[in-house]
Parts: sequence; C-alpha cells; structure tokens
Amino acid sequence: MNGDPVAAHADHVVRYREVAIGSPGVAITHAADGSIYLRPQEQLRPLPARLLERLVHWARVKPEAVFAAQRGDDGQWQTLSYGDMLASVRAIGQALLGYELSEQRPLVILSGNDLEHLQLAFAAQYVGVPYCPVSPAYSLLSQDLEKLRHIFDLLQPGLVFADDAQPYQRAIEKLLAPDLPLVFTRGAVPGRPSVSFAQLLTPTDVAAADLAFEATGPDTIAKFLFTSGSTKLPKAVPTTQRMLCANQQMLLQTFPEFALEPPVLVDWLPWNHTFGGSHNVGIVLYNGGSLYIDHGKPTPQGMADTLKNLKAISPTAYLTVPKGWEELVNALEQDSELRTRFFAKAKLFFFAAAGLSQSIWDRLDRVAEQQCGERIRMMAGLGMTEASPSCTFTTGPLSMAGYVGLPAPGCETKLVPVDGKLEARFRGPHIMAGYWGSPQQTLEAFDSEGFYRSGDALKFADPQQPELGLMFDGRIAEDFKLSSGVFVSVGPLRNRAVLDGTPYVQDVVVAGPDRECLGLLVFPRLADCRALAGLPAAASDAQVLAHERVRAWFAAWLQRLNRQATGNANRLEWISLLSEAPSIDRGEITDKGSLNQRAVLQHRSALVEALYRGQAPQIIRYQA
Repeated sequence: MNGDPVAAHADHVVRYREVAIGSPGVAITHAADGSIYLRPQEQLRPLPARLLERLVHWARVKPEAVFAAQRGDDGQWQTLSYGDMLASVRAIGQALLGYELSEQRPLVILSGNDLEHLQLAFAAQYVGVPYCPVSPAYSLLSQDLEKLRHIFDLLQPGLVFADDAQPYQRAIEKLLAPDLPLVFTRGAVPGRPSVSFAQLLTPTDVAAADLAFEATGPDTIAKFLFTSGSTKLPKAVPTTQRMLCANQQMLLQTFPEFALEPPVLVDWLPWNHTFGGSHNVGIVLYNGGSLYIDHGKPTPQGMADTLKNLKAISPTAYLTVPKGWEELVNALEQDSELRTRFFAKAKLFFFAAAGLSQSIWDRLDRVAEQQCGERIRMMAGLGMTEASPSCTFTTGPLSMAGYVGLPAPGCETKLVPVDGKLEARFRGPHIMAGYWGSPQQTLEAFDSEGFYRSGDALKFADPQQPELGLMFDGRIAEDFKLSSGVFVSVGPLRNRAVLDGTPYVQDVVVAGPDRECLGLLVFPRLADCRALAGLPAAASDAQVLAHERVRAWFAAWLQRLNRQATGNANRLEWISLLSEAPSIDRGEITDKGSLNQRAVLQHRSALVEALYRGQAPQIIRYQA
C-alpha cells in the first residue's frame, strides 16, 4: 500500500493518496548474442476460460449494480445494470445465431462508443462470433474509403451495424453487397435489407445462445482489432478470449486496488482501439465496476461534454491521452466544483499514446495537492494491439517522462540489439498468434523463440540498476542515417520537441534521411497559435503562422531544443510550420492522432526538397 511520503524536500513533503499497487520483481539474464531477458518473478494467476464469465458472475452477485451508462438525448443518464446487460446479451446473441456468422463472416461495427455497440459486441462474444469495431473516421472522414474497403475485403463480414444509417449510407452503398444484412439503431438505407437494434432484443428462447456460450473457450476469437500508424493499410489482429483474460489478470495483479474498490470510469477512448475497447472496458467488467460513456473528446469543442460528465460522476481511475490531460488541467485550475468532484474518489491516473509533458504533470500534481493535500499516482506503460494491449507498467520506483516500467506478470520481455538499440520483444498468453489473412506479415512479426517483435526500442533507466525498469527509446523503423553516416534516433528527439512545445506544438516529423542535417516539420496547434497572435477567427491559418509573435515563439523554441544538442544527430537546422493538417487518407495520421513519420515525409517530399534548398518561405532557421 502506498500512502506514506515518497519524497521530501527542504520545504515540501510529497504525499500520495493511498492505493494498492503491486511490487513486481524481475529476473534478468544476459545471452551470449547480446540479448537480455526480463522475466517477472510473480506468476500470472489462473484465468477464466472466457471474458464474459465475469458478466455472468457479476449479474449473479450484484444484478442491480450499474455496469454501463450514457447520457440520452434529454441529457439524463441511461443505465444498464449487470443483470440487464446479461439479459440483453443473451437475447441479442440468440438473434445473431440466425445470421450464420463465423470467423469467416464476422460482425462489423462501423459506429463509435454507445450502449447499443456494447451490447452487440458482448452478444457476439457470448455466442462465439468475432466482431470488429472499425474507426468511424474510415466511413465518415475518409474520401477514398480505401482503409474501410481493405477491412471489408479482408474480413468478408456477414452483418454490419451502425448507430445511425444516414451518416454511414455513403460507405455502405459504395462498398457493401446489396444483399448484406444491416442493423441500425436509427434509420435505414433505402433498398438495403436491415433490422433495427430494438428488434434484436425481442424476447425469445435463449437456450441456443447459452449452449453457444458454453462452447466458447480460450482460443475463441473475441474480436478483430486493426492496427494503425505503421503502415498505410491496417493489419487485423485476432484477439482471443485468452488474450483478453490474460491482460485483465495482469492488470489486476499490477493494480490490486481494482479488487478492493470496483473501478468507476468516465471514459471517451474509442473502442476500435485496444486501449479503450480492451483495456478500459475490460477493467470495468473484470472487476465489477461501472463505465460511464463519455461522448466528449479532448478538444476545445468536445471537452465541454467531458467536464459536464466529470462534474456528475467521480471516477476512481481516470485514463486519457496527454492532450486530454492538458485540457483537463486547464479546467481543474479554474473550476472549484470540478476539482471537488474529480478528486473525490480518484486513486489512479493513467496516460497512453504519447509522452505526458512534465509541465502538465507538475500542474496536475499542484492542483491535486491544493485540493486534497496529496497527489494521485500517474501510471503509464507500454502496450500494443498485438498484446491486447499491456506489456509493461510503471510500478517501479521511478516517475519521469519516457519511463515505461517493468514487465507485467506473465509477460516475458526480450531486448535484442538492432541497429545500435535494443528492440523490445514479448511473449505470453496476451500476445496474438498472428495477423489475420497475412501469413507473411505473421512470419516477420515473430522471432525464432516465438517473441513478438514490437519495433519499439527500450533501454534501462539505469544500466547499473536494471531492476529499476525501462525507458522508451523510440521506434526502430523511424530511425535513419544522415548522409554523413551519423545515426539519428528519432523517437527521443521527437518526444522532447513535442513535450517542450506545449501548448503550441501538436506533433512533429523529423526530416533528414540521407540529408546533411536535420529539420522539423511542425504541425502546430492552430487555435493556440491564433490566440498567441491575437488574430480574429477570420484570419487564415497561413496568416496566423506568419505572424511575428508566432514565429518569434517558434524561433525561441528551436533555440531551446538545440541547447541540448550534442552534434548533427540531434541538432535541428530549421523548422517549418505546416498549415495543412495530416491526411488520414494518405496514411499520414491515424484517427487517434498518431503520426506516420514516413508517410508524411513521402507525401510532402516536394516541400521537404524545397526546405532543404532554402526555397520555402515558411522556414525558420536556427541561429547559432
């Protein structure tokens, strides 16, 4: 239990709110080829055969307790108890059996998080039918629908669901066979066979659904999740019941707090990604908690809904991306009612997807101490879709940007020398067996010992004390050499630039493969830059980025970054502020906001060439 002071300074004693966190030990061995093996000393405890055994359990133990809720059109919370959820799942599961779905004809869900999505997804799992939650952006924002076409071609769905027919009509009419059955919560597509979600809930004999549930087991595919970010066309990861159960047991042993107090989450993270759909939904289900679906987003426009929800529901744990923490800290500093509700029951904070700025972290600690006299522990780790998702957690003694901690119970970790770095590879019951329909990519994804090659580089926080844990060291595939042969480690440079660029830098791309020097393509936060410039909304983005105050701030930022430079491998000669946002159709960005460095450089090669020739007007050069 952690409730004692963990750090003392001359005028300040740091206290953390008491919370139960595991203390994993790790055995470290070195191989002759330079590989390093890290094996958790704590064994993974026995797993359920299927994740929905937990739904059956909680429906029996506390049938009236709230499992999931969302706000209705009237703004009031609509709730589903554990008992109601199980009844819905059995009824819908029985209806799904009539569609003859299978691994070769799965259910595909096009729309985002809501109660209907959750019921349908669980019903598919209940009767052993894989489902695939697809990013809504692939239907609604993409112009060429290429990624959605790829997903349909690979999975060959037998049934497709969307919450509202009208927004998805274009994608359905362009890509799906006219006779493919559809389910909608609202509306219909003219000339297409469909039923309403309500029709699936029609009371019926559910004996066949119960038999189908009993026939499922650890190797049953629960869902297909698609990767994003590293290649233009996403890869399908078959996520089995064993993978989901193993990940949740890892989480429970790492954070035994979840067993002491059922977790309450207010969560917006999308279910088509592993963090929201497997990690967060699973935490609630596995431990008998409550999930309040947040339809807000960590944007200036969408944050209003999130703040409204956090004033109504006090979470025991809060999980979001760094941008979400930034927006939340801004609001917490100004709103006493929000502070009171948010910190009332909070035991753990989490961030994922990118590094959290130390300034935001410090401000969160400061406002927590002012509100309740103690800090809340901020946790992170390393995870991926192929690992469902967790591999490491920051339960070690350190707390700093880039720290990913120690392997979770059940997760063997292998560090292999690759191009001057240590690639992290993982093995355990939470790791996929391979990509769906892609034997060559599967072969390339594993080494001869069956470890999954993550492509992430890690290093020891302190090589003299390896038991302290691991630091993230970038993506191996992003690294490159300058024309001089100097090796450039992109990840740490990019991370430092983004963290130091708060609040005006959204993300950056490091330019320079086979060039003589490094530069940065900068995607700025245009709203913040507009405020800095003091320009009205009618001013163009180009006018904002050309404003003298904006250029002066970025010039000073470039100077700061280069103060830590030790040579050509990390000194930036120029930056360029981009007014054109990264394109999801060109594979430059995923719907969760992760940049594909190589795709940006490829599709903007003409601009990069002009920048290196000094022919681009938006360049800001380093003044030594």
